[in-house]
Amino acid sequence: MVALDYRLLTERLNVDHVRLILGTSMGCMHTFMFGETYPAFADALMPLACLPVPLAGRNRAWRQMTIDAVKADPAWLGGEYKTEPVAALRTIADLLLIAGSAPIQLQKSYPTTQAASDWASAATAATMARTDVNDFMYQIDASRTYDPSGGLGRIKAPVMWVNSADDFINPPELAIAEAYVGKIPHASFVLIPASEHTHGHGTHTWAAVWKGQLIKLLARSQ
Repeated sequence: MVALDYRLLTERLNVDHVRLILGTSMGCMHTFMFGETYPAFADALMPLACLPVPLAGRNRAWRQMTIDAVKADPAWLGGEYKTEPVAALRTIADLLLIAGSAPIQLQKSYPTTQAASDWASAATAATMARTDVNDFMYQIDASRTYDPSGGLGRIKAPVMWVNSADDFINPPELAIAEAYVGKIPHASFVLIPASEHTHGHGTHTWAAVWKGQLIKLLARSQ
């Protein structure tokens, strides 16, 4: 994916250098890979909401659970379905909602039993309506060979790496970020504490939470 991005930029759009590569979630993974594969291409890197190691433990397990659920649904028909397999879709939606959830936000927004139940039903239905099973399986499994850990020392650009403490997908208690940030020559790691302003894994899309770190990165990479 990163190689194709690079070819698009350089061969089709005639871009031979960029000011910043900023990526969230899988884009965060791409940012690490971009930095070590093409170390002179960008002035600065800002990966948000990922870790620079293979997907293992719970992060791989919940993905595998969704894949297994799809394959176990007889309506999937080996991927040749004419209508979406409903049982598989429901499992996908439920696991996605849990993986992307933010406990503080959910407690604040749905403080009663009924409110939380209503949200769960509505959110699951909405996620099912916009999801295609085969497309989802490709997305969730595309990171299976991801592993930038051995090449982090090749990154030359300043790096501002930001995760949030309420991220189910990249839990801070693993202490992986702290163990690996020192392997990147010009990197800083910031863990945003969980609060009413964070949104779990989705904190990466709330620029107000991390824009200060972006300003610092741009200032030190001029």
